[in-house]
Amino acid sequence: MKRINVSVDTLDEAKFREITRWGELPKVLDGIKAAQDAGIAVKLNAVALKGVNEFEIPAMINWAHERKMDFTLIETMPLGDIDGDRTEQYLPLSQLRASLMDHFTLEDIDYKTGGPARYVRVKETGGRIGFITPLTHNFCESCNRVRLTCTGTLYMCLGQNDAADLRAPLRASESDEIVLRAIDEAIGRKPKGHDFIIDREHDKPAVARHMSVTGG
Repeated sequence: MKRINVSVDTLDEAKFREITRWGELPKVLDGIKAAQDAGIAVKLNAVALKGVNEFEIPAMINWAHERKMDFTLIETMPLGDIDGDRTEQYLPLSQLRASLMDHFTLEDIDYKTGGPARYVRVKETGGRIGFITPLTHNFCESCNRVRLTCTGTLYMCLGQNDAADLRAPLRASESDEIVLRAIDEAIGRKPKGHDFIIDREHDKPAVARHMSVTGG
């Protein structure tokens, strides 16, 4: 393992606990330091939330870059029922990027990680910021990702319900043939895109499954 992603939406302990429903920020920060001390690179992910963390983000970028961590911003996605109205929290990253330019000089770069993030370099810090924009700049046509849960369920799209059970074929034979055939069949069903919409007429989740069920 060379790199891990860690979700840190805020550096405010009380707010972190509220967002995660149970998380303890000091434990997360200790874990980040332990990973770095072990030689593992860490990338921070933060969901941009209007009225929640939008004004903290410049300070969070500085904090991450001081510790040699890339910082990726993600638009909120309509996954799972939540308390409140999603339209109140949705912050387009095009709008956020414009406000960040009041604090930083952002330079577009060709850096790629194999994922959907588009990166810029911050001239003042030398660090990188990634932007993942599933709503304002749909990247489905270039998506090559599937997600496998700890229970053996393979989801071909974060924003669709279709899934394949790999646990049964894995247990059905000591050979890999059956499970590889199941994976090939599932990949063949990978949809062309998600159905994410957030506006006043679409304030319900696109799928009932929460992000925590699928994994990052």
